Amino acid sequence: MNQTTTTQPAVTYKPGMQVKVYQKIKEMTAKGEEKERIQVFEGMIIAARHGNEAGGTITVRKISHGVGVEKIFPIHSPVINKIEVERQFEVRRAKLHYLRDPKFKRKLQEKKV
Repeated sequence: MNQTTTTQPAVTYKPGMQVKVYQKIKEMTAKGEEKERIQVFEGMIIAARHGNEAGGTITVRKISHGVGVEKIFPIHSPVINKIEVERQFEVRRAKLHYLRDPKFKRKLQEKKV
């Protein structure tokens, strides 16, 4: 059985959430030293697999300079510093792969809390 040591709260991430994922990146400097920094990836969750369990992942999509970029993040990875939920859109599907087509982007409506 996999045990995780995470400090993240038990939030269920769902498709339609606009999130910011803070990821630790290790880089090598010119002198050969390891340097660690935090990189932010902001986008919409288009798929969530295995809920909040140890192997759970989310697929986040954003548009960067006119090109669609998708990343798959393990929720309980030690590389993930934190995941912030910016806002929630009202969706009626479990997988939002139709958002890859630009004409459907305008059909999302923000959920009233």
